[in-house]
Amino acid sequence: MSNSEVWAVVPAAGIGSRMQADRPKQYLQLDGKMVIENTLQRLALHPKIKGIVISVAENDPWWSQCSQDYDCPIHVVSGGAERADSVLNALTKLTTLTDDDPWVLVHDAARPCIRHGDIDAMLTSLSEHSVGGILGIPVNDTVKRANAQQEITETVSRQGLWRASTPQMFHLQALTNALQTAKQQQLIVTDEASAMELAGLQPMMVEGHSDNIKITLPQDLALASLYLQQQREFL
Repeated sequence: MSNSEVWAVVPAAGIGSRMQADRPKQYLQLDGKMVIENTLQRLALHPKIKGIVISVAENDPWWSQCSQDYDCPIHVVSGGAERADSVLNALTKLTTLTDDDPWVLVHDAARPCIRHGDIDAMLTSLSEHSVGGILGIPVNDTVKRANAQQEITETVSRQGLWRASTPQMFHLQALTNALQTAKQQQLIVTDEASAMELAGLQPMMVEGHSDNIKITLPQDLALASLYLQQQREFL
């Protein structure tokens, strides 16, 4: 690993409509804490992460109820209308916190099961990479394409296909430039890697564990609780 600083950015301004709860999914209870508290604790305990910048919705009534006691500094900014806006706001704040061009690990607030071993794998694999990369899982299932009537139109080769995950790891300046350019050109980016791809760059895939799930549906909470219990021996 190079001597470049490592920071984490956590976009947490989403509403999580598919959860059908009375609050955004990152504020639901998971093993006695809010989901986001589990996520932040997991990131803050990693020895390489110098600090975390989190973006929350304006007038968010739940963030103030979260624990503020973590093993590294937590800086809070207002989120935006889209994920990319929230990340860009956090990156803008980060430029005021460091004179370096650090590696930035952008991680979903609703992925509390990220393993330190997977973060280590990213830091090792990407430390000398010219672009950076993302954590992901190779697609092992048979993949079908369907039409509007949900009729199968083809079986898609899974060779080279990955399920994108987070963290997504890029240098501060390059990621800021890519997101700003995409915004100026009114291009839709669903994750940080897609912004880098639109800039003509090729991020690297780093294989992670499948238990790094994103909590999206109600049943995901029970699964995440099981994974957290199983992982305790690894941290």
